[in-house]
Amino acid sequence: QVQLVESGGGLVQAGGSLRLNCTASGSIIRMLSMGWYRQTPGKQRELVAEIASSGSTDYADSVQGRCSISQDKTGNTIYLQMNSLKPEDTAVYLCNAVVRTSYSTTYYSHYWGQGAQVTVSS
Repeated sequence: QVQLVESGGGLVQAGGSLRLNCTASGSIIRMLSMGWYRQTPGKQRELVAEIASSGSTDYADSVQGRCSISQDKTGNTIYLQMNSLKPEDTAVYLCNAVVRTSYSTTYYSHYWGQGAQVTVSS
């Protein structure tokens, strides 16, 4: 199994910044990618940003230019720096990891953190 521990959420005024952190641990044979999604009531969960083990990144159009995702040398911890935050960025942010956990299969599984609340006040 894989555990994801998130930190860094909170309340910030519009225009402010926050950094979210997520560390994966457990039976990790190979990490394919890690990323952040966000969810608000009544809306579908959406990708915010993701980073592959190669270091390539992808961002939602809504955060492009305002957010930056990075990873540490192990590839098991990621950081999401969010700047120029807007009230519409308010959501629960969930860390995701796509991980291979067994040598007997090439199958990758998705794991999720419990979520970090980000609230941006106007």
